[in-house]
Amino acid sequence: MVTGAAKGIGRAICEVFLKNGAKVVGLDISEPAEPLSGDIVYLKLDVSSTGDCEQVYGEIVTRLERIDILVNCAGITVDAMTKKMTEEQFDRVVAVNLKGTWNLTRLVGPAMQQQKSGSIINISSVVGVFGNVGQSNYAATKAGVVGMTKSWAKEFSMKGGNVRVNAIAPGYTMTDMMKTVPPDILEKIKGTTMLGRLAEPSEIANAVLFLASDLSTYVTGELINVNGGMRL
Repeated sequence: MVTGAAKGIGRAICEVFLKNGAKVVGLDISEPAEPLSGDIVYLKLDVSSTGDCEQVYGEIVTRLERIDILVNCAGITVDAMTKKMTEEQFDRVVAVNLKGTWNLTRLVGPAMQQQKSGSIINISSVVGVFGNVGQSNYAATKAGVVGMTKSWAKEFSMKGGNVRVNAIAPGYTMTDMMKTVPPDILEKIKGTTMLGRLAEPSEIANAVLFLASDLSTYVTGELINVNGGMRL
């Protein structure tokens, strides 16, 4: 299961999973402009809605019987300086990025614990680690995702649960959102990284694949920074 699957990093995660033989359920509030081909089913889902998550989760379990991997990738930004940020702007970002991550994990995590296997990967952000001007709401949610990750790694491993829960904090990644940023700003962002460039979505997806696979069977409760050596 991959949330935020319609575009950007979420789409790249679906793509790398398909290439490596997984059956994928792509979840997003929007339809993908160009659906991926292969063993993938797309379902519409608003992760901020507890009722929608329960309904879609039930449908997935009925279809596939078990879930081995959950990637919580859905996220939004509604930026504003704190003194100008409205309650609606704050609440909307929290509802999608933080509550949305909790909404599915509270269903999938216990089921994985019962089947005694599974990997949950939560997508945080470099902004959740370092903070950023005008993104206090976004930074708070992405830092919160890390806290939930570490808590869930403890909870879902109890009683022999054998469920691994990890997070990835991507740096600035060349998604459609970043393509609208003026070139001079992009150059400044690139200059904050040791590698001198932005990430490609596939590079974030490859880190997710590592955490989802048997190559990381002794990794849990961790935050992996995939940011090109960003210095903020």
